[in-house]
Amino acid sequence: MRVPLLLLSFLVAVAGCRRDAADSETAAAPAPRSTAMADTDEHSYAEPGKVVIDDLALDLKLDFDSRTLAGTATYTLQWKDEGATQLVLDSRDLAIEKAEGEVDGTWQPLQFALADKDPTLGSKLTIEAPQRPSKVRVNYRTSPEASGLQWLTAEMTEGGQLPFMFSQSQQIHARSWVPLQDTPQVRYTYSAHVATRPDVMVLMSADNDPAAARDGDYTFSMPQRIPSYLMAIAAGDLVFKPISSRSGVWAEPSMVDRATAEFADTEKMIATTEALYGPYRWERYDLLVLPPSFPFGGMENPRLSFITPTVIVGDKSLVSLIAHELAHSWSGNLVTFSSAKHGWLNEGVTSYVENRIVEALYGEEFSDMEYVIARNGLREGIKAMPEAVQSLAVKPGTELDADDALSAVSYDKGAWFLQFLEERFGREVFDPFLRGYFDHFAFQSIPTETFLKYAKDNLFDKHPGKVSDAEIREWVYGPGIPANAPQVLSPRFGIVDSARLGWRGSKQLPPSSITGPWTTQEWLHFLEGMPDTLPVAELEQLDSAYHFTGTANGEIAMRWYPLAIRSGYAQANEAISTFVQKIGRRKLIIPVYEALVKTEPGMALAKDAFAKARPGYHPITTASVEKVIAEAKPVPAPVLVPASEEARDAAAGEGGASPNP
Repeated sequence: MRVPLLLLSFLVAVAGCRRDAADSETAAAPAPRSTAMADTDEHSYAEPGKVVIDDLALDLKLDFDSRTLAGTATYTLQWKDEGATQLVLDSRDLAIEKAEGEVDGTWQPLQFALADKDPTLGSKLTIEAPQRPSKVRVNYRTSPEASGLQWLTAEMTEGGQLPFMFSQSQQIHARSWVPLQDTPQVRYTYSAHVATRPDVMVLMSADNDPAAARDGDYTFSMPQRIPSYLMAIAAGDLVFKPISSRSGVWAEPSMVDRATAEFADTEKMIATTEALYGPYRWERYDLLVLPPSFPFGGMENPRLSFITPTVIVGDKSLVSLIAHELAHSWSGNLVTFSSAKHGWLNEGVTSYVENRIVEALYGEEFSDMEYVIARNGLREGIKAMPEAVQSLAVKPGTELDADDALSAVSYDKGAWFLQFLEERFGREVFDPFLRGYFDHFAFQSIPTETFLKYAKDNLFDKHPGKVSDAEIREWVYGPGIPANAPQVLSPRFGIVDSARLGWRGSKQLPPSSITGPWTTQEWLHFLEGMPDTLPVAELEQLDSAYHFTGTANGEIAMRWYPLAIRSGYAQANEAISTFVQKIGRRKLIIPVYEALVKTEPGMALAKDAFAKARPGYHPITTASVEKVIAEAKPVPAPVLVPASEEARDAAAGEGGASPNP
C-alpha cells in the first residue's frame, strides 16, 4: 500500500496476467516449497507447522439489511505433524455455529472452543479433529461491526442508488469475516459462492468476469495461492469499463468514465513491469474504485486492486499509486513477507518497483520528485520513532502492532535500500537479480534472512567488493538512514524552493509563468517547505491566489489544512470540517485531526466533524480517529494575527495558477 501517516504508512494493490500465460502460471503454483522460517508470526494463533489450509471454499449470503456475511467455510487440509489433532484458526467477533469434519465421505460434528477475545488478535478458535479429516467445515456469521468490512447505505455512495459493502483484510482483518489461519505464512487457493440481492454486483480478489450478469448469484475461483490478507470482497452498484484486453475499471456508473481516463496508462504499466521483472502471473489486472470512505490509498488484492477515488484528480499526477498496487503483483502477492515485521519485503521492494515504473513511463524528473517527497517524509517521521522500529527488519523481541510494521521505514527506507544496491551493482546486474528473486520465490512467503541469503549467493558473492557485510547490516538492522544512502535531487523542486523563498522575503507571489506548469508534486513541495505557522495575512494571500481551501486534491488538502489550523486561519474551518466528513482515507485526514486536537477550539471542531462523519467511516478509520482524540491534550486557542489591508492588496497581485486540477 502506498500511504504514510506519522508512524504508519499504508497502501495496497493487486494485478492480473495475460490469458495466454494463465494456464501455465496456474499450473506453476503448487503448494509452496518449504522455506526455512526464521521467525514466528506473533499476530496469529495459527499453527502452520502442524496443519495448513490447502484450499478454502466459501458459501456465503451477503445481507445488507443485517450487515452480515453468513454461511460456511470449508477447508481442505494438509496435516504436517503426525501428532496434531487440532485445527487452530484466527477469528474476530465471529459467531461460530458449528464445526464438522469429513470422514469416510460423511460430515461428522467436531467439538470446538472459542477463546475470550484479545483486543488485538481476536479470538482463538480451536477445533478438535482426532481423526485428522482432510476437510473441515465451519458454519459462521460475521458481526455487523466486523473490523474488516464496511457497509454503506445508498446515501453514502457516489451514485446514491444502491448500498455498498467492501472488505479490507490487511493486516489482520480477514479473520473478522472468515475464520482462517490469518498469517502470510499460509498460502491457499480458494473458491466462493456468494448470494445477495439481485441488483448489486459482487466482486472478489479472484476471477471476476467483466461480462458477468448482475443477478445476485455469483461464483469465484482463485487458482493461484494467496495469503489471507489478500482475500477481498465488494458489492454495490458497479459497472465495468475496459482499458485493455486484460485490464479495466470497476466503479459506480457516475465514476467509471473519470476513473478509466485517469488510469488509462495501466496496460502500459503492466507491460513495463513485465519487461523489467517477468510475466504477470495473475491473468487479469482490474481496478475497483471504492467510495471515499476507503481507509487506504490502495489495496493490492490479486486481480482486483482496491483504489481510493482521492487519486482521481484529472491530470494523472497521482497515478503512481496504481504503479504501486500493480508492483505488488510481483513483490507482496507473488513473493510475500512471512510476518508483518518483515514488511519491507512487501512495501519497500514494491515502492522501488513503483518508482521504476513511474520513471519508465513519465520520466526521471517525475520519479525524482516522488523520491524526494517520500524521503523528506521519512526523515521527518523517523524522528518520532523509537530506534527499535527504525530498522527494516524488526529485531526479535520487539513488540509491534501488525499495522505499525508497515511504516514509512518499510516503504521508503526499503525502497532506498534497493536503490542503494542498484547504484552499487548497476541496473544491468541488479535488474536480472531482482527478476530472478521473483521467479525463485514465486508463491512463497519468506523472512528477511531468506532474502539476504539469496542476495548473498546471487548478487553479493558473484560481484565481490561492491558492498560490505557491515553496510548491509546497517541498512537492514540499523536505525535511521545510513550515511551512504544515495541522494536524489530535483531541479524542478529547486525552482519551487526559490519561488517560496522569494515570496517569503518579498511577499510578492511568483508569476504564473513559474507556477502555471506545476504538477501536484511541486505544489506539495511548495507547502511542505513552509514554516510550522504563517501569519493569517500570508495564508489569505496564498488562498486568494491558489484556492487551497476547498481544493479537490486531497494530497494538497492534507498539507494545507494542518498549516491553516496551526496558524489560526479560521476561514478554512468549514472546508476542513467538510473534508474530514467526506474523506475516510487515513493518510489524508489523520494529519488534519492531529492538528485540530492540539487546541480546545480545534478539539471542538474535530469532535463535531467526527460525530457527523463516523457513520460513513470504515471501522479502521474510526479507530484511528478515536485514538487521536483520546490521546490529545488540547491547549487554549492561540492569539490570532488579523489580516492587514496591505496583505489583501498583495493577494490580488500577479500570482500563479490554482493547483486545483
